[in-house]
Amino acid sequence: MAPSQLPPVFNPTSQDIEMLLAAQCHLGSKNLQVHMEPYLWKTRPDGVNVINVGKTWEKIVLAARIIAAIDNPADVCVISARPYGQRAVLKFASHTGATAIAGRFTPGNFTNYITRSFKEPRLIIVTDPRTDAQAIKEASYVNIPVIALCDTDSPTDFVDVAIPTNNKGRHSIGLIWWLLAREVLRLRGTLASREVDWDVVVDLYFYRDPEAEENKEITEEAKVPGAEEVAAAAIETGFAGENWDVQGTGAGVPSAAFATGTAGATTSWEADGGDWAASGAAPATESWAETQPTDAKW
Repeated sequence: MAPSQLPPVFNPTSQDIEMLLAAQCHLGSKNLQVHMEPYLWKTRPDGVNVINVGKTWEKIVLAARIIAAIDNPADVCVISARPYGQRAVLKFASHTGATAIAGRFTPGNFTNYITRSFKEPRLIIVTDPRTDAQAIKEASYVNIPVIALCDTDSPTDFVDVAIPTNNKGRHSIGLIWWLLAREVLRLRGTLASREVDWDVVVDLYFYRDPEAEENKEITEEAKVPGAEEVAAAAIETGFAGENWDVQGTGAGVPSAAFATGTAGATTSWEADGGDWAASGAAPATESWAETQPTDAKW
């Protein structure tokens, strides 16, 4: 990482750098735009351009200082047409008070005052200069400064502050927006000091696939308890309602009433077994023959 040009209070912590590397914010694309060359650290043998995370952090701090300088937080407009950044801009807007445009950008938002969604922001922040080109183009018409998350192949036309990062990964986009929101709150004084951790976790800024979440819920609801769970439940609840003799010499043996009833039933069965066979079949045959009329008509 290059030597920082910021005052020591703005220096990143080792945890911040680890998070940037873990989210792959330093991995650019294989194409390199000429204006993004100053932010390049090196090119890997496979052709992937690696971004200098020190430059990324410096631009995050610069962008946060620009945002904090605007008196009315609602005059900052955060835009993301890509799905990976929509959740992040909505969270950023809720935490900093900015205005979010998540999804398709309606042409004329900044130039056509008849439009119902007409806005006059003092600053816009876009997730991808290529996807959000319409918003940048209209901002250039009405002299609105632009901050953009730029990859190594992103166009930088009409972009005033480019934050070099990987703007194609869901984790990298969410982390950059989270770091930017945290830095803005630090500069505004919402967070007590830089030593105090922000209680908002970075996972809230990550994109989540709605279909995957629905399938996960359905799978959990339809989950059938396995054999181990059934066995454990049987062990916990088994023999709880049985009447066992736990006193005297008959401890652990069924009660006397149960034993006596069983013995009596067995004796009666053995005693009546022969009579039942003899008296059960013969009377049935006799009664059938006797009940038939002699002059029956079929």
